[in-house]
Amino acid sequence: MSFSMTRSLAVTRPGRVPYELATRWQEALVDRRLASGGADCLLLLEHPPVYTLGRGADPRFLGLGADGDIPVIRTSRGGQVTYHGPGQLVGYPILDLRMHRQDVRWYVREIEQVLIDALQTFGIAAGRVDGLPGVWVAGRRKIASIGIAIRRWVTWHGFALNVSADLGGFGAITPCGIDGVQMTSVAREGGAADVDRVAGVVLAAFMARFGYDVVLDLAAADPALAVSA
Repeated sequence: MSFSMTRSLAVTRPGRVPYELATRWQEALVDRRLASGGADCLLLLEHPPVYTLGRGADPRFLGLGADGDIPVIRTSRGGQVTYHGPGQLVGYPILDLRMHRQDVRWYVREIEQVLIDALQTFGIAAGRVDGLPGVWVAGRRKIASIGIAIRRWVTWHGFALNVSADLGGFGAITPCGIDGVQMTSVAREGGAADVDRVAGVVLAAFMARFGYDVVLDLAAADPALAVSA
């Protein structure tokens, strides 16, 4: 007799969540994952406008023209400076890589492939650029950024996919520390402009790529951590 293992993913789509609140939420989920196991999680959300710098980021890439009304936050993810704001889909996977593959490069490439697969649904031919993490269109326009952190093989932080046509927040910075980079979005490349619609497609691609069979509502899977506190 053979048995198959069901792999579950607990998902929440809470709308717009302040960056620091989302960070505390992730930390709580990582602690719970390390302490008691449970399902992998995926937070799909948006942030109010914020600039973030990775743990080793050079603040000179922030630029002197950055809007002083937009907060600047140093984070524990990898990568340089980026912008988050409404109209951008941010994904925070809390995955135990011991249940997948204990390989950081593999994980980053899998996240990239999730986004490449999702963008194909909207007729956007996206791909990678050697040596530059993230997802690109035509090898020169960046549509998604990736910056991760891993604690004892449990992942957090994640990806940011530009959806709406408004990319003004990137104008004052050097995104990802790459001089001359041109940012683009799903809408600018002729795809959907609705974040909720794009989130559904990304979720389907994520489940297929990482081999999940069942999607759970995070509130049902872990009521204590279903909302940011």
